Amino acid sequence: MNILLRAHSGLRYVVLALLLAAIFTAYSNWRSGKQGDSKIYLFALIATHTQLLIGLVLYVMSPKVNFDLISEKVFRFFTIEHIFMMLIAIVLITIGRIKSKKMVGADRHRTVLYFYTMALIIIIVAIPWPFRNLGSGWF
Repeated sequence: MNILLRAHSGLRYVVLALLLAAIFTAYSNWRSGKQGDSKIYLFALIATHTQLLIGLVLYVMSPKVNFDLISEKVFRFFTIEHIFMMLIAIVLITIGRIKSKKMVGADRHRTVLYFYTMALIIIIVAIPWPFRNLGSGWF
């Protein structure tokens, strides 16, 4: 369990970096009117889905997920808030990627830009940063 937790915590930075890179690439490609696709969009999608799989395993195994103690801040966050916000973000990333594959030209990049940016904002809010006093560290 500890290995999965460390992997999940460390992979968050890879996901954030890939999403930022995908957003900047999408903005650049959209503004320049580039055609084609960028592999960074796919890498960001793969990283978020990998993070989801690890997170689902942790959700089932974690002592912080407890529906009986839902009135307490930490348990409510990990039992409901964290997983639902992350699921919404991953759905947005997936929809953005699928929709962009069906488009051509600058519209493809604009779609990725909008969907990935919305997802990044949700992810940043849903991460249990140490300053939120949820019992999580930087790694």
